[in-house]
Amino acid sequence: MDLAASKRKRMVHQDDIKLNVKLQLFALIAKQPAFHQLRSVEQLGYITILANRNDYGVRGLQIIIQSTVKDPANLDSRVNAFFKMFEAKLYEMTDEDFKSNVNALVDMKLEKYKNLREESAFFWQEISNGTLKFDRKESEVAALKELRKEELIFFFNNYIKIDAPERKTLSVQVYGGLHLAEYKKVADQDGAAAQTYQINDIFSFRRSRPLYGSFKGGLGQMKL
Repeated sequence: MDLAASKRKRMVHQDDIKLNVKLQLFALIAKQPAFHQLRSVEQLGYITILANRNDYGVRGLQIIIQSTVKDPANLDSRVNAFFKMFEAKLYEMTDEDFKSNVNALVDMKLEKYKNLREESAFFWQEISNGTLKFDRKESEVAALKELRKEELIFFFNNYIKIDAPERKTLSVQVYGGLHLAEYKKVADQDGAAAQTYQINDIFSFRRSRPLYGSFKGGLGQMKL
């Protein structure tokens, strides 16, 4: 396999309406600029995705790049460079542009379900995750309408930007045959880079980390 891939997830928070809409709005605003810069301008890879992610109620920002021209470490560095560049654009965003993006996200949330399968999937996800926020759309729309641009910038500074105090990033790197030399260099570093930790035993690493509590409670008991 000659493809290389980088999948970065920045874990932000456990399900919270106000934080949810800030994350979703940021992803909406950053999605097109990220694709333009990383895919169209730098041509790092045909598959370039920036999106918010929900893992059983734990929310985060996900960036995926699949490439034949750059190794994963290089892809990660370009993602960081994008966020540094995007920071200035976020600060310079006009109130009109901010409101336009808010309205676009509100319209997306107010779209009616296309079919019964889509509607039932929403309710089953709430049940499966244990979040049970069956009025989620209405609550998030209300939170969006009260959101201010300064709050979004504070959210970015606190969770997303490179030196954010609450920034937590998991980088999953896949090295293809074209980048074996780069992989050996990274493997020999053994987590030498500042503020990084190389995971050699994923199960031991997982057991060593503090985890969010389950919305479902213990032993399958749903919290009501």
